[in-house]
Amino acid sequence: MSVEIRSVINGSPVSGKGIKAGDILAAVNGHEIEDVLDYMFYSAERIVKLEIISNGEKKTVIVRKSEYDDLGLEFETFLMDKKQSCCNKCIFCFIDQMPPNMRETLYFKDDDARLSFLQGNYVTLTNLSQKDIDRIIQMKLSINISVHTTNPELRCMMMNNRFAGEKLDYLRQFAEAGISMNCQIVLCPGINDGAELERTLTDLGKLMPNIQSIAVVPVGLTKFRDGLYPLTLFDKEGAGKTIDLIEKFQKKFLENYGTRLVFPADEFYITAERELPNAEFYEDYSQYENGVGMMRSLIDEFEDAFENAENVGISNVSIVTGALAYKFIAAMVEKVHEKWHNINCRVYKIRNDFFGETITVTGLITGQDLIAQLKGKPLGDTLLISSNMLKADEDIFLDDITLTDAEKALGVKIRKVSNDGYELFDAVTGN
Repeated sequence: MSVEIRSVINGSPVSGKGIKAGDILAAVNGHEIEDVLDYMFYSAERIVKLEIISNGEKKTVIVRKSEYDDLGLEFETFLMDKKQSCCNKCIFCFIDQMPPNMRETLYFKDDDARLSFLQGNYVTLTNLSQKDIDRIIQMKLSINISVHTTNPELRCMMMNNRFAGEKLDYLRQFAEAGISMNCQIVLCPGINDGAELERTLTDLGKLMPNIQSIAVVPVGLTKFRDGLYPLTLFDKEGAGKTIDLIEKFQKKFLENYGTRLVFPADEFYITAERELPNAEFYEDYSQYENGVGMMRSLIDEFEDAFENAENVGISNVSIVTGALAYKFIAAMVEKVHEKWHNINCRVYKIRNDFFGETITVTGLITGQDLIAQLKGKPLGDTLLISSNMLKADEDIFLDDITLTDAEKALGVKIRKVSNDGYELFDAVTGN
């Protein structure tokens, strides 16, 4: 596959080599380029030979650079071709539970292994062929895998894909080749929990030391499930049993491998009405992005900032949060109020009317719910919201309401705050 060059970065290793926009990159160090992985892998050397087609004529360009430095070529897309969409129809898929008439990109189901290496996305392996597996092994890439279950028949059922079970053999191939894997399990009550979860964790433990971590997260259900597989949420008892089972495996893994390896998401502890574990429990927070240890990290950072603060400003602000985090945020703010009487911070719990009240995470709060439930309430000088509520590269909520729209509707300045306890403390105390 040949790829058209969109531009050349000034001052880069290829700058001044006669390569221009519209030229075609045909090969790097004698290897044809299929996508960004090939491009990055074969161009990592200090001396790189590029085969370029310019105005229909082929020429060779030699580039000398530091090892792993980027050549400086830019292409039409980051991946150098189209994203791979998911070929499964998982019974728990959140995208299938989305309401109609939202922006098109929210309905795209990504299952692209290249984004696993480059951006940390999780993939099911069902899009991969043996050729893809061989390339991953050759390049010695780590990969994040949505396992869900190691029971082949159950995996086929849960993913609605007749090939999903046989693809589990790729886990074995990766382990034998020394490829590092992070895994996640979306747990559905009565389906892949209990004895099935025990089987899955037993099987994954056999792949050590190449499994780096495993996150177990509870299924999320919106109110838009008409015609979908009947699923239920974890209740207090079910969440507690899941924690107990996982902690049993953690003890064994810690004894055998020096790591707890598998971690339940924060939501299990909150649903089971149990205390969150301490920071040591989460080791290096390897599954933080899966909601594992996220609340513990936020609390510890906030408390550290609180204990070391000497002076604070005068503050009159409000915070919005989802139901899941509300009691923790409220408790942190109360400590501030008890120590500094010049701080006035209100904490508002936003009910998720858009997706349904079963969705309790802050990141899925929409602009319309925010406006409807805060209209006319005292908000102070600034409203603090989690940056997770907005699109990563744009100040827009899930329902396309912009940050500016919300500010105008509520008559208050809105400040984005990341999931960082130090930043939250500064925002609350007016720093």
